[in-house]
Formats: sequence, C-alpha cells, structure tokens
Amino acid sequence: MSRPCGRRELKHYINYADLLELRSRLSLIAKRDENSKEGYGYRVKSLYFDNYNDKVLMEKINGVDGREKFRLRLYNNDTSFIRLEKKSKQGGLCYKEGALLSEEDCKRLLSGDYAVLKEKENPFCLELYAKMFYLQLRPKNIVEYWREAFVYSPGNVRVTLDYDIRTGSNVYGFLKKEPARIPIQDVYILEVKYDSFLPEIIRGAVSLSGRKSTSFSKYAAARYI
Repeated sequence: MSRPCGRRELKHYINYADLLELRSRLSLIAKRDENSKEGYGYRVKSLYFDNYNDKVLMEKINGVDGREKFRLRLYNNDTSFIRLEKKSKQGGLCYKEGALLSEEDCKRLLSGDYAVLKEKENPFCLELYAKMFYLQLRPKNIVEYWREAFVYSPGNVRVTLDYDIRTGSNVYGFLKKEPARIPIQDVYILEVKYDSFLPEIIRGAVSLSGRKSTSFSKYAAARYI
C-alpha cells in the first residue's frame, strides 16, 4: 500500500473578529468547499480512538514525531457517508489515510465487534484491527464543530475556520443527531493546509497581526475538558 503524499499544516488561535475578517477576505479569492450546505459551512463530528494509558493524547502533548491517531468521521450527521481515518505526522508533514464504513459497520465496531474491520479486507482497516489488540485502542471521545472551508487550486491549499467546538465521552452517541453536550467556549481555530508551497495571495489573506502558529489539537482540548 503506497503512502499518501504529506501536506504541511499551520494552525492559529483566532477570535470572532478575526473570523469575520478572514471570511470576507477568503471569499474574494478562494472557493467555498463544495460540502458547504447550510449557511457558511458544515458540521463535522469525529470519534477518536485511544488506549487505557492515553497513548495518543500523551504523544500529542509531548510533540512526538511519528505519532498517529485513528478516528471515525461524518459530516452534517449524514450516516450514509462515514470515514475511518488515520492521521499521522512525520518530519513536519501530515498524512491522512482512510476507508469508508457503512452505518451498520460502525454500529458493530462501537458495540465491540472488532471483526468487522477484518472482514473489510482493506489494509488500513486491518491495521486498526491489529492495533485494537496489541495497543488496546478503543473509541474514546467525540469532538464536534462547525467548519467553514475554502479551497485554492495552486498549491492545493485548503483553509478552514473551525468554531462551536463541542465534546462528549458517550461514544455510543456518535451516530445520533444530537450534538455533543459539552461546549469548548470561545475557541476559534484557523487551519491552513497545503502541499509544497503556500501562494502569496493566500499567505497575505490569512495573515493576522499578533497571531502565531500553534499546535492546537481539538482532541487534546476535548480530553482536557
């Protein structure tokens, strides 16, 4: 199985005023993500895997190079499209791999029937199946938020504005339409993802005085809560 191309990823804490300014700037030069259906963006819900000693969380906190995390993800509460993803970081580059699961597959996985991953006969699913045994990975925490996304073809740039971040530890609620119960208040995150170069027009559009790159993790923030 060939490894996907790595991408660079920058994150910045912003505030509501920044959000409004960035939304205005980006709308002039970039296209909104085609998944935007309601208002400005769409709802993202993720269910992260971790083990009994919080391996994934601690590797993020300690900035371990070569770390990885598995998650289930759906959009706008649409259970007809559920992705199982692995996001990893190596040498400053981010990699993402994934496979589609049906709602029934997801229900079996959440109920503890991990054999559903082996039955998929997909190398990525088999990797998680193995790690659920020798690393004891288990569904751990839900993270949900509203995302506005803009795309710009040169450099394969994707800029996202994430806010209304919520969390919950009831993993069985992942497939339900009800939002996660606990809000992470007053957190707005700008993310800029690109391949080998960041075009100057985008660099200028996302430049904000006093905003510095951060290693913010929604999963880590949710676990702190």
